[in-house]
Amino acid sequence: MIRILVVDDEKLLVKGIKFNLENEGYQVDVGYDGVAAVEMTKAVNYDLVILDLMMPKLDGLSACMQIREFSHVPVIMLTAKSEDTDKLLGFEYGADDYVTKPFNILELKARIRALLRRGGLQSQAEGADTAGVSVGHITIDPMRRYAERAGISVELTAKEFDLIELLVRNPGRVYSRENLLDIVWGYEYQGDIRTVDVHIRRLREKLEPNPATPERIMTKWGVGYYIKAD
Repeated sequence: MIRILVVDDEKLLVKGIKFNLENEGYQVDVGYDGVAAVEMTKAVNYDLVILDLMMPKLDGLSACMQIREFSHVPVIMLTAKSEDTDKLLGFEYGADDYVTKPFNILELKARIRALLRRGGLQSQAEGADTAGVSVGHITIDPMRRYAERAGISVELTAKEFDLIELLVRNPGRVYSRENLLDIVWGYEYQGDIRTVDVHIRRLREKLEPNPATPERIMTKWGVGYYIKAD
């Protein structure tokens, strides 16, 4: 299993990243300052490290520089700054990529996959992702972002696909609307929570033979939504 270290002094952000990456099948450890980042990377052979730029005890750039003294692990820097000079400085200190806050979690996942592919590791995490994933009459192809209902192609929006992909990959698991907002829309999303209900309704209209009596995209009343397993 691919193991990732996430280090940022914003504990709520770290919790959100950890939750999202674990849903992708990664093993995730966390830390909250630069010293911890260096010590943990020395102790564990991580496949990728995510570092915040501004942290207590030791800033992200210094932590990255120290990590580079003993490891070539891919490093993604997180920062609230967006100036090109800051990015260039990060690359000079040994960072492999840069993500500016606030970011969509899907962007971060894409950067992670790209770096792991570069190192030949992503196939371990993707596994069956290269093929279609089916539950009952619903089939999705994550690589092509393609969906079918009983063999018939269905056009989904980006968010609709992200939502059904999450549910299909985790049949039987119930997600609250808050969970779905955090995972699919990102931690910085400030919109109405009812947007989840709207997207579920649209998915049922597109993917269920009879949206009024869904066979797969189910509601757990008072809790959230889930895909009924085979």
